[in-house]
Amino acid sequence: METNLDPERFRHLEIPDRVEIATGHGGLPFVKVQTPWSTAEIYLNGAHVTHFQKFGEPPLLFMSRKSFFAPGKPIRGGIPICYPWFGNRAGGPSHGFVRSLAWELAETSATPDGAVTLRLHLPKTSLPTEWSGLRTDLVVRVADKLMVGLSAKNESAGQTLEIENCLHSYFYVGDISTVSLTGLRAAPFNDFAAGGTGTQKMENDPVLRIAKETNRVYADSTSTVEIRDENLRRTISVEKLNSRSTVIWNPWTTQKMPDDFDPAEHQIMVCVESGNVKQNKISLAPGETTTLGIVLSSAPLK
Repeated sequence: METNLDPERFRHLEIPDRVEIATGHGGLPFVKVQTPWSTAEIYLNGAHVTHFQKFGEPPLLFMSRKSFFAPGKPIRGGIPICYPWFGNRAGGPSHGFVRSLAWELAETSATPDGAVTLRLHLPKTSLPTEWSGLRTDLVVRVADKLMVGLSAKNESAGQTLEIENCLHSYFYVGDISTVSLTGLRAAPFNDFAAGGTGTQKMENDPVLRIAKETNRVYADSTSTVEIRDENLRRTISVEKLNSRSTVIWNPWTTQKMPDDFDPAEHQIMVCVESGNVKQNKISLAPGETTTLGIVLSSAPLK
């Protein structure tokens, strides 16, 4: 599989004062973005957004201090891409293979007001044979909001591809005990926490608070979710585009985690994931394209 992560290949795509190609943790190349409102960082390993921060605010995204930064290994935190499947799959890595592959920076642009757009492409030479007909691109727009779009096109001659996609966003919070989530009321969900097998329940409360291991998959859920953080006095809005599934996750101290996550970090993070998983998976006919998008924004808590 293709593992070329040489930053010099993409130096011609730099934009003065806006886009810089740099070498980051573990010697991995990443794209540094600066706008009049914010900064962002995107690693080519996994096309992984690891940082977005508006000036005058704490970071929007959580990053584990124990995360691996190495070719062929997923990064813990930020916005991992779970695709072309979600969860475990016999004979394949958890959450698909693309979050561990080297992507290419294909295009960069900046508008007169300073907003920056990047397009990253997953080389087909990196793909296993059964997925070789899948074209995948990620578009990231950085301004006062962070917009991410994951596009998949079935370029195979005659094979329908069944895919799952999910932007597994980790959000930084001041203290999980002072966080509440809105936008999920009256939505059915499958509860996979504490070794559960996915018992279906209904969300009856107007707000969701995280007080234990939480792993919920809300099907047929298209609503915007808000993260209300009393500690940091801000609200994070997670707007979904072409997403019918929402996943809420916090491992607490009870879920067994790999060495790239400190259990104590559960206190300062919550995942609100947007995608199309399980019963909302997508059948992509030859020639069809689907794009999953999120718009992340923040505002003072009212």
